[in-house]
Amino acid sequence: MKKKAFITGIAGQDGSYLAELLTKKGYKVFGIIRRNSTVEHQKSRLEHLDKDVEISYGDLLNESSLHQLLKKIQPNEIYNLAAQSHVRVSFEIPQFTIKTNALGVANILEAYRLNSRNAKFYQASSSEMFGRSVDKDGYQRETTPFQPTSPYGCAKVFAFNMVKHYRIAYKLFACNGILFNHESPRRGSNFVTNKVVKTAVRIKLGLEKKLKLGNINSYRDWGHSKDYVEAMRLILNYKKPDDWVIATGQTRSVKQMTDYVFNKLKLNKKKHIFIDKKYFRPEELKYLRGDSTKAKKYLKWKPNYRFEEMLDEMIDFWMDHYERS
Repeated sequence: MKKKAFITGIAGQDGSYLAELLTKKGYKVFGIIRRNSTVEHQKSRLEHLDKDVEISYGDLLNESSLHQLLKKIQPNEIYNLAAQSHVRVSFEIPQFTIKTNALGVANILEAYRLNSRNAKFYQASSSEMFGRSVDKDGYQRETTPFQPTSPYGCAKVFAFNMVKHYRIAYKLFACNGILFNHESPRRGSNFVTNKVVKTAVRIKLGLEKKLKLGNINSYRDWGHSKDYVEAMRLILNYKKPDDWVIATGQTRSVKQMTDYVFNKLKLNKKKHIFIDKKYFRPEELKYLRGDSTKAKKYLKWKPNYRFEEMLDEMIDFWMDHYERS
């Protein structure tokens, strides 16, 4: 009998790559997407999986839909990837971010506990939970204290602790994957990596003249989404539930990332890049660098993509997109 997986946020970057991975592994995949007014764009990352994935409308804030679906599907694995996932936007809509990313997780944990408690549960936790906290050696790991610097990070800390609570209190196989930044051509173009790549390609093709950025001196640990969804699967197939940091262990600034893209496209940075204060956060998160020693040792996980390969893939994607359009 096929294993069944239920994925919230299946239409996003990670959800679509995870659905691909699991269908290749022989799973029957179910997922929910939120209804919005631009229906033609809701499933664009999933169109090639139409025959392999069963999608329903749902929402983490609609408790009844979660209960009904989990009771009906009886999944072996639940991956909660749904969230208001943009950190800077969380300063503008903090209440909605907290409802979705904190209360929404409480809702799906209850639906899990009451309807499919034999399943394994994965929660998409975030490196943003660490915030201004860094260990003396310059890394953040499973034992590093959380000091979040955004409504997004604060909500994710609540969700992280709720997952641990349900694991201990109700003896559930509930896990947190503390994933550091991960990108791909499927990343939303309002996130800085894809914003830089897409705009740079448009400048190269004469479709745009300026790239506006915020704090280019913030450092992030960037990996590829394909590598990170493989870590999700490994986390739920480990012998016991636990919390795991998933990261490359390398950190680069937004400036370094932008320099690479502009140099690759042979563009003049001084001519096209402008700093716009509206993209700064009220409290900046200056530095993230993850230590995945635990995941490498016990899950046998390691990233396959190099930073430059990931950016090259994104550049090629947008060049091909505009040359075809």
